[in-house]
Amino acid sequence: MGGKIQSYRDLEVWQQGMTLAEACYHLTKTFPKEEVYGFVGQIRRAAVSIPANIAEGYGREYRNEYIQFLRIAQGSLKELETHLLLAVRVDLISIQIAQPILDHCESTGKLLRALLRALQKT
Repeated sequence: MGGKIQSYRDLEVWQQGMTLAEACYHLTKTFPKEEVYGFVGQIRRAAVSIPANIAEGYGREYRNEYIQFLRIAQGSLKELETHLLLAVRVDLISIQIAQPILDHCESTGKLLRALLRALQKT
């Protein structure tokens, strides 16, 4: 993004997080009904937590609080990856279906780390 950041919605990392959460919602619609309170809920909660924590941190008054919320988002990202990998291992989805979302997790993680580094330097 070339423009000035006026809101968390202008952050590429938040936008990527929203796209990731949306992809996870679509993915879990294909899961068996008996997984609604298992994998479906876990994957959706972890995925939504990523952009939600980025937004919440952005709205905080102090830089250290912002950094803490970005770290929580990082943790949710790793949790999401773990749920997806386990869903593959227990044959709920194929690796071919999971891989694009895992790749998106990786690119979102890189943006999160870059934002954290930038905030920690100043």
